[in-house]
Amino acid sequence: MKYFPYRYRVLAFLCALTTLTYLDRICISIVGVRIKNEFSLSNEQFGWVLAAFALAYAVFEIPSGLLGDSIGPRKVFIRIVLWWSFFTALTGFATGLVSLIAVRFLFGMGESGTYPNCLITVSRWFPANETGRALTWVGIGSQIGSAIAPLIIIPLAASYGWRMPFYVNAIIGVAWVLWCYYWFKDFPWQMKHIAPKEKNDIEQGCRHRKEQHLISLKLILKNKTVWAVMCMYFCFQWSNYFFVAWMPVYLQEGRHFTEQETSPVIFSLFIAGIIGLLAGGFFSDWIVKTKGLKTGRRFMGITGMGMCGSMILLAAFFASNEWSAICLIAANFSYSFAVMSSYAVCADIGRNNTGTVTGAMNFFGQMGAFFLALSFGKLADITHSYNYPLYIVSFVTLAGCCLWFIIDPTKQVEAGGKENTTTGISESIA
Repeated sequence: MKYFPYRYRVLAFLCALTTLTYLDRICISIVGVRIKNEFSLSNEQFGWVLAAFALAYAVFEIPSGLLGDSIGPRKVFIRIVLWWSFFTALTGFATGLVSLIAVRFLFGMGESGTYPNCLITVSRWFPANETGRALTWVGIGSQIGSAIAPLIIIPLAASYGWRMPFYVNAIIGVAWVLWCYYWFKDFPWQMKHIAPKEKNDIEQGCRHRKEQHLISLKLILKNKTVWAVMCMYFCFQWSNYFFVAWMPVYLQEGRHFTEQETSPVIFSLFIAGIIGLLAGGFFSDWIVKTKGLKTGRRFMGITGMGMCGSMILLAAFFASNEWSAICLIAANFSYSFAVMSSYAVCADIGRNNTGTVTGAMNFFGQMGAFFLALSFGKLADITHSYNYPLYIVSFVTLAGCCLWFIIDPTKQVEAGGKENTTTGISESIA
């Protein structure tokens, strides 16, 4: 039998995790109109439910990254997926606004550790010249989860009520934990039956180095690029959290789509995201190789983020529901084209502190999501229009695009708060 590299099996494992993550995360948005109607919630109140998740995700993002750097992603994965699966199930037992906010906050605590620890795993299991493509597939998992969610959740909700999808998702989460417990390992050398050649290739080209030392978050925050990345991601997540949290409600109440009409639009939106991630991942590796690390990363960020903000702005301007939907689909393609460059920069500058740097970036990103969740609902209630909030999302995204001009992925985080210039990934693939 032909040998199938273990690092690709690990990648499938991570892709399954991120699929599950977004299947759980987007569930409440897809059944959001049903929940609002049952509990008589205003847009502002429903915004607090969505914001509770984002706030918890933000607060626990950095501790989750630190924990993964310290004890390894395997132990973190087992704990957090069990945790969030429990609170996914509890969402189905909610009785009103207060219980929804509490459960979604606790759910967000669990999900916060996913991406920092996925990135730690990629940094340990993949040579640097494969990092871009590996991160692409990790991101594709989230788009797959979001794309299939309406196909699963809407029929379940229509047949058994809005609570049933949460119970089903919780069971899937427990199944993934069993897979993690019995199969996954933190390092290639811990995995039985891995070929010596593959293990050697990974160790020779891997960004993660045992001789490097972990440094404190305080020192990491002395790096100027870290701050630029964090502020950029704060802006970028306004657009992403609109797609994940508010778009089903926007389509149904703002554009008067039926639940059945919403499903193919959401599916198409995230299929476009998958295409964007694939195109972005492969193009990112090519442009870094040909133009250098700094130019390559900046080009991806500026192009994708600029197009994303522009398409969201057009979606708000169009009176036609069809053209508005097309613009939003194009916006998610553009978001996905650029987003993994943000994570790649964290790996470029973080090295052995990748989990902590990613956690810091995601903290700011989720704070952006928190403010988006609150402001979108509040502004929709005040203006009695769902288009005015879209203008704000567009302007914030375009403002964040400008920050890519000062992001420098060649400035590594170092002990003592210094920045070390490196050629990063381009060293390995040039």
